[in-house]
Amino acid sequence: MKAVVVTGFGGPEVLTYTDIEKPSIQPEQVLIRVAATGVNFADIKARQGNYHGAGHPPFIPGLDAAGTIEEVGSRVQHLKAGQRVITFPKSGSYSEYVIADEKLTFVIPDHMEFDTAAACPTVSFTSYKLLADVARLEPGETVLIHAAAGGIGTTAIQLAKILGAGRVIGTVGHESKMAAAMEAGADHVICYEKEDFAKKINDLTDGQGVDVILDSVSGWVTEKSLTCLAKYGRLVNFGISGGTAGQIKTTDLHSSCRSVLGFSLGTTRENRPHLLQDTANHVLPLLADGRLKMKIGERFSLEEAAKAHEWVESRQSTGKILLELKKPESD
Repeated sequence: MKAVVVTGFGGPEVLTYTDIEKPSIQPEQVLIRVAATGVNFADIKARQGNYHGAGHPPFIPGLDAAGTIEEVGSRVQHLKAGQRVITFPKSGSYSEYVIADEKLTFVIPDHMEFDTAAACPTVSFTSYKLLADVARLEPGETVLIHAAAGGIGTTAIQLAKILGAGRVIGTVGHESKMAAAMEAGADHVICYEKEDFAKKINDLTDGQGVDVILDSVSGWVTEKSLTCLAKYGRLVNFGISGGTAGQIKTTDLHSSCRSVLGFSLGTTRENRPHLLQDTANHVLPLLADGRLKMKIGERFSLEEAAKAHEWVESRQSTGKILLELKKPESD
């Protein structure tokens, strides 16, 4: 089968489109023919050697995929061949076939397009967990979402509104990305390269600040965010795309009753995968009835994985980037 393999840590040039052996399943696993897979920023970090749990080359990158089950293991209880599913596969997703544990594979509605399905797993599951379970968003609260034009950003904006947020504010790193965040439903979008986002937010909230902050950037963005976080507010960090860690003082927390929380979908998949079934039960109906829409920025073929990574790394991308597969060649 065809697959994209990271042959060594480095730039997009280490992504090699090649032939490898079709994987074999264990009793608790399913074999899935991939229709499309998403490109996540974690894939780039893994390719560079900077993502926890990614392993060492050679390996297949990719966190999630959509496709059709072709084979089920002897101990699989709730899935069968022919079902259309999304999944978090065992060993990467940039390939014609993937193997996945039953507990990390979820059936999608028959009318859901594969591109929508492939765009949703990482961004929608992460967004829901951040807002509903970690930050425990309450109706009427104000939410700030950094990197608001990206896959998680555009999804989290929508989910915040669905979950009852009174106001959603987004930040972006370039003015060209402001439109994508507005289209997703943000009430205000701030370009932090052009103005002090914390000052602007405090002006917008009459000095009260925001109740929930979703931060995947870290570094100075995290530090600045604490200056516009309301009393009893929750800042949730779930990434470090800015490249450096932020410094937090305990004195910024106890007297104001504020919290700084962390979340990793990868850690949850590995250690508490059972929690994601509940997430799927909430997210998939929202996608099925159109209340939650996936913003797809660009589509590439599997063979063009290096170009897809270059586009994401250019920081020009908005929404979700997909790799779409042709019908697999005979093995």
